[in-house]
Amino acid sequence: MTFTPNNQSGYTKTKTRSTKVSPQSGICSMCTDTCAGTCEIAQSAILGMRTVYPITTGSNQIASEKDYPLDYSHFNINGRVFGAFGTEETFESANIHNVDICREYGSSNKIKMLAPFFLPALIKLNWKDYFSGAAMAGVSCVIGEGAFEKDPNLVMQDGKITSFPWLSDILESFNKYYRGYGQIILQVNLEDDFAGVTDIALEKYDVQAIEIKFGQSAKGTQPVNFLKNIEEAQIKVDRGYIVYPDPYNEKTITDYKKNVCPNFYSYSRLPLWTEESLKTRITEMRKLGAKNIYFKMAGYDIADIKKVIKIACDNAIDMITFDGAGGGSGYSPSKMMNEWSLPTVTLEKIVCDICRDFEKQGYHIPAITMTGGFSSEDQVFKALALGDNRITAIGLCRASMTAAMTGKTIGEKIKQGQIPKEFEKFGTTVEEIFQDLADLRAIYGCQANGFPTGAIGVYSYLNRLAFGIRHFGALNRKFDINLWNQTDLIPLTSESRKILSEN
Repeated sequence: MTFTPNNQSGYTKTKTRSTKVSPQSGICSMCTDTCAGTCEIAQSAILGMRTVYPITTGSNQIASEKDYPLDYSHFNINGRVFGAFGTEETFESANIHNVDICREYGSSNKIKMLAPFFLPALIKLNWKDYFSGAAMAGVSCVIGEGAFEKDPNLVMQDGKITSFPWLSDILESFNKYYRGYGQIILQVNLEDDFAGVTDIALEKYDVQAIEIKFGQSAKGTQPVNFLKNIEEAQIKVDRGYIVYPDPYNEKTITDYKKNVCPNFYSYSRLPLWTEESLKTRITEMRKLGAKNIYFKMAGYDIADIKKVIKIACDNAIDMITFDGAGGGSGYSPSKMMNEWSLPTVTLEKIVCDICRDFEKQGYHIPAITMTGGFSSEDQVFKALALGDNRITAIGLCRASMTAAMTGKTIGEKIKQGQIPKEFEKFGTTVEEIFQDLADLRAIYGCQANGFPTGAIGVYSYLNRLAFGIRHFGALNRKFDINLWNQTDLIPLTSESRKILSEN
């Protein structure tokens, strides 16, 4: 069986001409010289290096298209009919609404969340409602790397940021709906830190938490961005980026004027952290006012995963997010999205095994979030159960952004009197059609009627997931999330059975 998609992709808008494709190469079994060029090879012949990356970025989200041989669907959920654990064994107490799914994490500054959900880093598309919805749902969320690049009013002097006013707007999208649960976190990569994002965010904009990122989009390597002209290339250099070729080189300038200069590409530096340099930087961040420090990691080599967890333990890191293969939304090379990293279920197994070993040695393990391809309550429950209470939260990135975009779009259509047929039977107004708005009114009062529908969409989506996992908790007669474990799972394949039996 071939798990890799054929020589076509949704995020490059390519397809094979024939339905008969050679499994290993992904090329049409009969390739003809009269083809108009629809596959990835044809696209590469025209656009060259640029086709290493998705060409559909912008108003889209990007995700892996590979069908991995092991995922959470390889487990079913167990169920029980006797007893009640985590609550009183009475009809009044043992019900779905009393399943406690709240979470708390943090080394010194404790963060409470109303559900075991975490909205990983984004700063594109409908980011405002993404963060607002997180606050409404009472869960934590992360501002994505490179946010300063999108600020039209950014001020830099000598390669360092002196004013980043857009950050105030980003923070406010969460803070105005904050109700004591969750936290908004600023993610920084190496370029952000070099440019002074971390320092100015903590000192001037009252950012409370920083997430340190290991790799671009936790996908292993840094992005190469095509630049349209020499002027754009020089701006990138002025902002501290590496650019090839050097747009300030005299020969490059002369070649550009003669129209014989190669394309310009900016390149972000690989993070070359050491244990000592990380310790020093974390100490500096805390002195600047950071109350919580997070790590963002992915399915790298097992030795690297172990090292990052050890560093997190030694430096009292509050949470590590592990991003497994199968998710997406970042700007990574197309083939890396499909062919790199550990699948999420495998990554979770490895992370939990390492944490178990460190626990035996007396280490205090930080909160762990697993992300990478999650979208439904059954997946969330299975991942939490598989973790044997070592997984604090499940990251819901693309799915939550989908809810933010859909909520906004449907809200606009309702206001325009263009109600989609699927929702006509529920009413004609936002108040009637958005069913969980009543829950928001119970929290915020009638002012909730004026909330942006994209944020209502995120809240409603997370509310649905919370309600769904409560059902699975009650199904197993476990009314406290801390009781969920691997006995709540039924393996369906030899591979999934092995994951359980190895513990």
